Amino acid sequence: MVNVVHNKRKYWDFIRNLRNDSRVKKGFIQQHEISLDEHYDHMGHCAATYRICLIEDKPAGYARVDYSGDISVCVHPDYQKQGVGTALIEDISYSDAFAKIKIENEASLRLFEKCGFKKKYYIMEKE
Repeated sequence: MVNVVHNKRKYWDFIRNLRNDSRVKKGFIQQHEISLDEHYDHMGHCAATYRICLIEDKPAGYARVDYSGDISVCVHPDYQKQGVGTALIEDISYSDAFAKIKIENEASLRLFEKCGFKKKYYIMEKE
């Protein structure tokens, strides 16, 4: 059973470990390894902006909406394609929420489109 809950301190290490997991890290715009100190400092200020999805009481993914409304979603590879991402996005009640998604991140594009989001902008960067 999929259940979305508020973030608690007991999930902080799960969030950091998943965010640093090479299997999901490539989907994020920021690619640096998040240190324990950096993560705990961040959680000290932003823990309440995270939601955790549980399957059978085990953390399976997380979502965050930052102060600007930008949504980040991350699902553990063992739980992908089981409704975790959809449950997390549907739990977000912020009406002006948006997501910055890398063009090559086809799974995230499909997920957000499935949840009713539409492509609106492309950001071009010079390499």
